[in-house]
Amino acid sequence: MDWKPYQQVVLFGDSLFQGSSDVQDGFSFQGALQHFCMRRLDVVNRGLSGYNTKNALQVLPQIFLPPSRTTPPIKYLLVLFGANDACLPIPTSSQGVPIDQYKENLIKILTHDVIKAHKPQILLVTPPPLDEIKSYEVDLEIGHKEPCRKAAISAQYSEVARQVATEVPGVVLVDLQKAIMEKAISLTPDYDPSGPPLGYAEGGKRGALKQLLPDGLHMSGEAYKVFFDIVKPHIKMPEEFVHPDWRIMNPGNI
Repeated sequence: MDWKPYQQVVLFGDSLFQGSSDVQDGFSFQGALQHFCMRRLDVVNRGLSGYNTKNALQVLPQIFLPPSRTTPPIKYLLVLFGANDACLPIPTSSQGVPIDQYKENLIKILTHDVIKAHKPQILLVTPPPLDEIKSYEVDLEIGHKEPCRKAAISAQYSEVARQVATEVPGVVLVDLQKAIMEKAISLTPDYDPSGPPLGYAEGGKRGALKQLLPDGLHMSGEAYKVFFDIVKPHIKMPEEFVHPDWRIMNPGNI
């Protein structure tokens, strides 16, 4: 019998994907996605905590192999980078990537020869919003003397991801930044849309970002549920299992 590989759904990104395998508040994004894809597609997590798009390009050839008889084909590729690229150029942080370079790097990732050879459906995810009120507290605890990130700057990187999704043919946008912010607003009854957005230091109001982004940057189980809900419609299941149903393997059962 010939080898029959599972097509893959690959999660390529930073800690937001690395941490998506964790169970938080009874929910795991990767677990939910694999359950949805069970016996039809394999979900492969290549989330790399702390990585920016520059780092991603450096390791991409080691992660993605060209298609071959022994290389599982990539059916869907989810790309989520930008939270670290958006770090400010302060003396105690070197993660940041200038926004024009971020855009160039994203395009290089999406159009890399090895990626194109697999012909996957690419889902480009915008970095989620930042709660800079909380993230600054965490920065100070770590030992930074000033903020590593600002909400308005992070939002600019999310906007660049939106631009890239429109400029690279065939790429589908998954707007996580918009979805999380809308969820936070819906859970914050006293939110004033005429003022600064939630999580901005100027407004001083975290609202429901407190529960969606507990440390200001990384997502809670509730936030990952929002993420799953906007990803799921884009994943189309093959009609058949990769391997036959047990009744086919064992004929004669009722």
